[in-house]
Amino acid sequence: MGIPAGRWRPAVTSAGAPADLLAPFAHAEELIRAQATAARIACEQMTPPVLAAWCDSVQRASCLPARPGWETKAAAHAEIFRLLGQHAWAGLIHDLMLAVGPGANGMIAGSRQRLLDRLRAGDADGAALEMENHLRALLFMSRLAVRLR
Repeated sequence: MGIPAGRWRPAVTSAGAPADLLAPFAHAEELIRAQATAARIACEQMTPPVLAAWCDSVQRASCLPARPGWETKAAAHAEIFRLLGQHAWAGLIHDLMLAVGPGANGMIAGSRQRLLDRLRAGDADGAALEMENHLRALLFMSRLAVRLR
């Protein structure tokens, strides 16, 4: 499902922007649909041990400093996508987080907490919507970051 991270890296686009910065946008809708569906299914099939693993992941990411070391914190935030079983997308989402930078830390952490709240409540539609909203915001912010470079 989708394009695993690292498999799309042409040198430069016709507009002169590095293609690795623009590649996530080519598959944005597929990414959003896949992650929203995965969040919905995860909520419907959530077990206490899996929920505990998600909580631990969010807690670990929250404890890391955003500056310096955004790369490490972005990887910790992206871990939730591996927990969703979306390994192919996790690297791409990590790249998006790197592109938006540490200024997005609060937005990402808030989204993770809202997602956990919906998972705890068994709200599958809410979990899917939170994932969709988060990824749309992350993609929008990464587009802005690309334009500013």
